[in-house]
Amino acid sequence: MGEPPPHPRLPPSLPEAGGGPGRPDAPEAGGGPGGRTHPKPGAGRAVPPRARTICAPRAHHPWTAHQAQTTHQPRRSVKYRETFDREVRAWDVWIPTRDGTRLHARVWRPVDAESDPVPALLEYLPYRKSDWTAPRDAQRHPYYAGHGYASVRVDLRGSGDSEGVMLDEYTETELADGVDVVNWLAAQPWCTGKVGMFGISWGGFNALQIAALRPEPLKAIVTVCSTDDRYDNDVHYTGGAVLGIDMLAWAGTMLAFTARPPHPASVGEDRWLPMWRERLDALEPYLHTWLAHQERDGYWRHGSVCEDYGAIDAAVLAVGGWADPYRDTVLRLVERLDAPVRGLIGPWSHQYPDRGLPPGPAIGFLQETLRWWDHWLKGEPTGVLDEPPLRAWINDPVPPATCYPVMPGRWVGEDAWPSPSITWDERPLGGPADEPVIVRSPLHTGLDAGRFFPFGNATDLPPDQREEDGRSRCFDSAPLTGRVEILGRARVRLRLDSATPRAHVIARVCDVAPDGSSTLVTRGVLNLLSRHGREKAVEWQPGTYEDVEFELNATGYAFPPGHRIRVAVSDAYWPWVWPHGERGQLTVRPGESALLLPVRDPAADAGRPPIVFQEPEQAPPLAVTVDPPAGPRPERTVTHDVATGEWVLDVDPNYGGSRTYPDGLRYEESARETYRVRSDDPLSAVASSRWTIRLRRGDWDAEVVTAMELRATAEEFIMDSSIEARANGETVATRAWHRTTPRTSA
Repeated sequence: MGEPPPHPRLPPSLPEAGGGPGRPDAPEAGGGPGGRTHPKPGAGRAVPPRARTICAPRAHHPWTAHQAQTTHQPRRSVKYRETFDREVRAWDVWIPTRDGTRLHARVWRPVDAESDPVPALLEYLPYRKSDWTAPRDAQRHPYYAGHGYASVRVDLRGSGDSEGVMLDEYTETELADGVDVVNWLAAQPWCTGKVGMFGISWGGFNALQIAALRPEPLKAIVTVCSTDDRYDNDVHYTGGAVLGIDMLAWAGTMLAFTARPPHPASVGEDRWLPMWRERLDALEPYLHTWLAHQERDGYWRHGSVCEDYGAIDAAVLAVGGWADPYRDTVLRLVERLDAPVRGLIGPWSHQYPDRGLPPGPAIGFLQETLRWWDHWLKGEPTGVLDEPPLRAWINDPVPPATCYPVMPGRWVGEDAWPSPSITWDERPLGGPADEPVIVRSPLHTGLDAGRFFPFGNATDLPPDQREEDGRSRCFDSAPLTGRVEILGRARVRLRLDSATPRAHVIARVCDVAPDGSSTLVTRGVLNLLSRHGREKAVEWQPGTYEDVEFELNATGYAFPPGHRIRVAVSDAYWPWVWPHGERGQLTVRPGESALLLPVRDPAADAGRPPIVFQEPEQAPPLAVTVDPPAGPRPERTVTHDVATGEWVLDVDPNYGGSRTYPDGLRYEESARETYRVRSDDPLSAVASSRWTIRLRRGDWDAEVVTAMELRATAEEFIMDSSIEARANGETVATRAWHRTTPRTSA
């Protein structure tokens, strides 16, 4: 599961934190990386007060909305709020778990909380509060604390500065530790006994999962860009197909991330190296486990709250973005949760909605979440339940581009989901007399898919789809005579036959302008082996026709008059979809196939108050210096060897690059992903990931270098991985793995 970059590469014109570069009193989140820690389990003492501690009257009520609803909203700059009702300081603490392992935490809270207790808010994830997420943490945790909360950032067991080892995502141990943390927070003298959880991506996942375990103090959560279905709506599989682009890439990322050492300044000069060795000895690439479970089984059902929505009784605010792959979860949660729930979907990528990264517009998300917390944790009348159950952004039509600073459109509200204002418009792909058509796409179809996890970078989104359309079988509508607005998950129903027992089918819906440009609106994938359910693999009987129907990703989009709606069908989509081992083709009957669009009635907005949000607002940023790229290094390049027919996609995931923190910590990070395939050979597909991470401060120097490669024969996947860890130039550990696993359905 991907994670937003903590400190994206920003233009040099953006101001440094604390008033400018080089300012000696620039604020650090809770003392910053390497802040003082304390050895006694559960003990908490103040970090040296380098964090800003200012107390002043609140300038305005936190839920007073003042941004008017518009169709084309300007890009919003972030306001940095430096004064709060309550003076805030940060403490580093060790939190004990049931087996004695201690988790390292940073607690921002009002200094008078022991005499005037506050609710606690927990963000719980493995991405290292002392460096990687420190810039993002500084934006929100002090902000919540200034509004009367103890805002707590905890490193998972075996990550960051916490003890123990980390063996996989969302393990029973991780979730049990989370319950321990919730109960520990509620028992502190500075806490009222009420706890909320929030997080994006991993932290949003485990907020849902821990809510399903029902620890008594947990009353509400805010889950952003997360999933209720670990199998079919995460980074491993989609529509029953292996996600070639992120199955490998995220496994490679987590191999590097899990291998990072704790900070000597946090855990002790005498403890960091033994703790690091323990982590390195326990390493096993997650890829081995993920590819060993190619169908939806007990491994994936664990942690998938869709297995029992009724297990959650905490109030849920579910947030997503149309440019984020987890957006479908928001609609499912609004529809199926029995607990109090509200859904919010904007135009955003895999980012918190206040950060102002493309596509915007950003909103005052911290103020919006304060409304949620104040209602559920303080009992204040914020009006949050007066909002419609679903608030969603409808994108206006745009020409194709890989980045939109601001997406034009408007907010709409739905009083129920599924909504009575939405009807299904079935559009046949052809007429009764149309002959069957062959679908046999070159295997490099999909190179213009864009990034699976858009993070707000310049090359994230799909470019003009004309080349992809040319590699697919396309079915176009007549020019539209009026605006067609959709909201929800479109579906495609195809009457088809496969020439091979194993095959994929991919459908894309595009907005085709009069000039021929093609903008991707939504898409979906189906591994035909999983057409009868994701828990089993049923091979196709070539020479027989079947009706297959599958959902596309949710979207809110308006097709304008004069444009055409295109359905593009392919049987390849590299590197998003790992190809089956045998080259085949599909035969589709257009007259018995259709696109089903969830068309929204524009009259549904009549008489409804406009959906409005405040301007983005955060605590002052951390004074992190981000290096400019050392030289020209495109984020995404595609090359084609004409002689061999090989296509290569080369990707810099751009998680933030190298940076220097206020306390002198130097964090260097370099990564590259490569995807290769020949147009006519499914066994030529190869994906690889390489990472180098180096941390330095004073005479401390630690480095991790990892590599991972995935390829396949017709019968099995082949996985090769390696790691080298060095401390001050001396090798601490080298590991190498070679594994194979049968291709049961992938």
